[in-house]
Amino acid sequence: MRTILAALTLSVLAVSGAANAQTMGYADAIAMLSKQCGGDISKYCSKAVLANFEITDCLVKNQSKLSGSCQGSLVTAVQNIQARTAAQQAAGEVCKTDAARLCKLTVPGQGHILRCLLKAEPSVSAKCNAAITNAGWR
Repeated sequence: MRTILAALTLSVLAVSGAANAQTMGYADAIAMLSKQCGGDISKYCSKAVLANFEITDCLVKNQSKLSGSCQGSLVTAVQNIQARTAAQQAAGEVCKTDAARLCKLTVPGQGHILRCLLKAEPSVSAKCNAAITNAGWR
């Protein structure tokens, strides 16, 4: 089931393009799933704990039994978190030219380059700005 969700996510990203990816952080995913899946979590995953993806794994395992709104929220949460992770991994490469052009004197490490790019937002390319936003860093 997890493989199916991952494949679906990758196909959605490939079609939509990384520049327009919707992303979501873990806190937002937890809030959405608790709201849309609270009853299903109580019913099917009462022994699962929040740590180590136990609740997510339980929801995926019981996906065929979940309410429609919970199923939709689960797919959305997984897709958006995977999109954010992919955006974070790609941002360095996407923004490499902007960083070299705009942050020449910035010492790399500890988020200094990101801070430089955030301050230089109006001069940063649209692709780099989108990568920073999709990574959840703005």
